[in-house]
Amino acid sequence: MVRFGSVFLWLRLTLAIGAAVALMAPVAAWAQTGGTIAEIRIDGTQRIEPETVKSYLLIQPGDPFDATRIDQSLKALFATGLFADVNLRREGNALVVRVVENPIINRIAFEGNRKLTDTALTAEVQLRARVVYTRTRVQADVKRILDLYRRSGRFAATVDPKVIPLEQNRVDLVFEIDEGATTGVKSINFIGNKQFSPSRLRGVVQTKESRWYRFFSSDDTYDPDRLTYDRDLLRKFYLSEGYADFRVVAAVAELTPARDGFFVSYTIEEGERYNFGKIDISNQIKEINVDDLKPLIVAKDGKRYNADEVEKSINVLTDALGNRGFAFVDIQPRVRRNAETRTVDITFDIQEGPRVYVERIDIVGNVRTLDKVIRREFQLAEGDAFNTSKMRRSEQRVKNLGFFKKSEITNAPGSAPDKTVVTAKVEEQSTGEFSVGVGFSSTDGVLADVSVRERNLLGKGQDLRISALVAQRTQEIDLSFTEPHFLDRNLSAGWDLFEVTRTNATTNQQFDQFSLGGSLRLGYQITDRLRQTLRYTLRQDSIQNVEATASTFIKQQQGSRIASLVGQELLYDRRDDRADPTEGYFAQFNSDLAGLGGDARFIRTVLTGGYFYSIAPQWVLSFTGESGNIIGIGQKVKIQDRFFIGGDNLRGFATGGIGPRDPTTHDALGGNFYYVSSIGLGFPLGLPKELGITGRLFTDIGSLFDIDENPNSVTDVKAYRIASGVGASWASPLGPIRLDVAYPVKVRALDKKQFFRVSFGTRF
Repeated sequence: MVRFGSVFLWLRLTLAIGAAVALMAPVAAWAQTGGTIAEIRIDGTQRIEPETVKSYLLIQPGDPFDATRIDQSLKALFATGLFADVNLRREGNALVVRVVENPIINRIAFEGNRKLTDTALTAEVQLRARVVYTRTRVQADVKRILDLYRRSGRFAATVDPKVIPLEQNRVDLVFEIDEGATTGVKSINFIGNKQFSPSRLRGVVQTKESRWYRFFSSDDTYDPDRLTYDRDLLRKFYLSEGYADFRVVAAVAELTPARDGFFVSYTIEEGERYNFGKIDISNQIKEINVDDLKPLIVAKDGKRYNADEVEKSINVLTDALGNRGFAFVDIQPRVRRNAETRTVDITFDIQEGPRVYVERIDIVGNVRTLDKVIRREFQLAEGDAFNTSKMRRSEQRVKNLGFFKKSEITNAPGSAPDKTVVTAKVEEQSTGEFSVGVGFSSTDGVLADVSVRERNLLGKGQDLRISALVAQRTQEIDLSFTEPHFLDRNLSAGWDLFEVTRTNATTNQQFDQFSLGGSLRLGYQITDRLRQTLRYTLRQDSIQNVEATASTFIKQQQGSRIASLVGQELLYDRRDDRADPTEGYFAQFNSDLAGLGGDARFIRTVLTGGYFYSIAPQWVLSFTGESGNIIGIGQKVKIQDRFFIGGDNLRGFATGGIGPRDPTTHDALGGNFYYVSSIGLGFPLGLPKELGITGRLFTDIGSLFDIDENPNSVTDVKAYRIASGVGASWASPLGPIRLDVAYPVKVRALDKKQFFRVSFGTRF
């Protein structure tokens, strides 16, 4: 064994010496021959001028044959990327440079790509037509394409570059792509969790496990950036639940051997749960009264520790001090944990911040949207004292416009230490909408609607919309326009034109109703939460096609009239979400006065309110109510102006199913006064959250009464009705679907019941 090892060592040493001698041979050959270069000849060039080749050489005629400089010249020529091969040799006193030029790319094509367009791939690669082809650049572009596919969750994708030679040393470059299947997340596991179940934590992170019903979502495809975001989501969740020592030890994604999925694992340390201890304010500014600020703090002693409440408290204090003239303040929370009592003491330290002013505001990235549309959403102006809280609110206001795919507002040092430059970077998105919808509702039957809308008309932020609804019982055409900043003020002005036809089956009545008219609107913010809208409406109303068997009271009102209405809407809204609130409340007051011209004379008022409270995650208790009254001025209230209750606003009863009726024909006549209220509980059904399916329990109470007709000739009672039931909602990808099953508990003799109510719609 020793002898064999010695022979092997001798063989390796011999090969190494031979390789060194071979490498040194060219240098030795140049050195031994010596002499001076008389001329330099360039061979093999086609597109490139010989003088261009000579310009890269580090040696010129008249110089000695220096092996070192010749070697450097060789490397310099290769470094240009223009040549596939370079050879330098000596012929007598001449230096001959032989080159093989890299071809020129004639065109670049992609084959096999379906999920990513040619445009997206072309923007990613660096090579272009009429650019010199090199293998290094091709390999770099292959890597870029693979990275692009991996960011879209396709880790099994492969890219094979093919070169097609052409005449005149040109080539076509074709990237043959096998996109492969989407690389999903097979499972998400948590290690170290004791207080919360894996299913609860899977609902916190954005990454989801691959399931058949997630074909409309990309959250179940692996994305390394999303994994980093999930770490932050876990941290925020635990800190909001009182676990001040929580940390994510590791987040690991392992690709399966078949490269068809990932196993994602989070290793966490929960720590102990803390409560708020002593909460205080430390103030370094003499003019500030701490006692006035303490009630504003969101975090409270003894409550469970919540990092979100600490952040909210800082924002509230900053805003309050800013409103009181203290623009330059810096509030930092001093946190002290007490492991024995498991409490966190918070001291909000208020100090005078640096006096910095806004030097200028730059808008970057807007191509179509005018600068002023973005600037008017800023709560900072050039020359103002810089305020971080106002900058954050400005960023949220710009996002709320809905005109931009991405928007970010940052600040950087200005031309002086006391100046800062605020920059808004935006990326525009399409603001035009075309939708075609089909659906069904228990009120209108089968329906279809077409809508065309532009939310940023000519880049001015104006909203123009035209829509048409065609249903079995309703036909409607609307044209509306809104200028959100009328006269460059914080005023929202607009107009509407409409035509509505409702057939007799809509409200259990034996007549058709036709309306044609328009309205003008002017809205303004009184405070951040309080808004008022003024409106004027002029319309023509007609009662048509009255059935022979209809009530005498309806026949008497057949014909047309003109209504001229001045109205207003006052809304105070503290809901967290208008469409699907989970907490907060709102109050709304509407009023209309008819009589400034036209044939109608009445005053109508409607008061609406609601309160929402989350008793547990996804469990929302709601209380809503509504009441309306209409009073005729010198005339009876017409049937088209009265209220009709039932259907959506009083489940368990058909539309127009309660209220005054003709005792002979049983026709609904509407009423002048009504009230409805509802108590509801929304809850999850145990299905994955992203399915958007929720359940609800509800009880509706309401009544409709008071009519101008002879009370002895109609059935008019003030008795309230009650209905209870269950329902489900599905926020489907094809539109919202609502199903309610309600059982009337308290009913009057002539009421029209409706146990089952469904509505769904879809837009493409």
